[in-house]
Amino acid sequence: MTATTACATPALADRVTKSLLGYGVIAGPLYVAVSLAQAYTREGFDPTRHAWSMLQNGSLGWIQTTNLIVSGLMVVAAAVGVRRAVGRGAVPLGIYGVGMVVAGLFRADPGRGFPAGAADTVSWHGLVHLGAAGVGFVGLTVACFLLARPSGFPLFSRAVAVFFVASFVAMNASGGAAWGLLTFTAGVLLVSAWVSVLSVRLYRAV
Repeated sequence: MTATTACATPALADRVTKSLLGYGVIAGPLYVAVSLAQAYTREGFDPTRHAWSMLQNGSLGWIQTTNLIVSGLMVVAAAVGVRRAVGRGAVPLGIYGVGMVVAGLFRADPGRGFPAGAADTVSWHGLVHLGAAGVGFVGLTVACFLLARPSGFPLFSRAVAVFFVASFVAMNASGGAAWGLLTFTAGVLLVSAWVSVLSVRLYRAV
């Protein structure tokens, strides 16, 4: 191997790592932007009554399905970048990404009047959706703790994990009340921002 080749190989590896982390930078903003755009334009959807995953239903449900799958794949790519950059914490982050993909492949159940006139239902694909989301949320929480120091903001990372868990508990304990769902939405916004912050930090460090 020539000296030129030896120098080029690490440079190429760094570019690949940066490219993978770049997906993590945009995954959260993409998911949030597409979800919010639908939340305030889809007829009958009420952010205080309906979770974003319910946007998978109706004639335009393919948009949220695609949003979940694409954003999840971006998180998986970012997890590979994290593995290459710091060598730890990547697996639980990847689990979160896979959870998003599976949740996209298996549609959430309609209910609470969305889409218009829909009754509350429980289906096998809805249960798979919930299960995948739950496993993904556990992975994300663990990732926040394991990657607290590499993120450059250890206290923020741990606080994000604690708040996200609390928001998930609040949503389930609220019995469908608006405060519970809005608290969970705030948790989703926070963890989406955390993935971007982590990716930017590691991107710059490579």
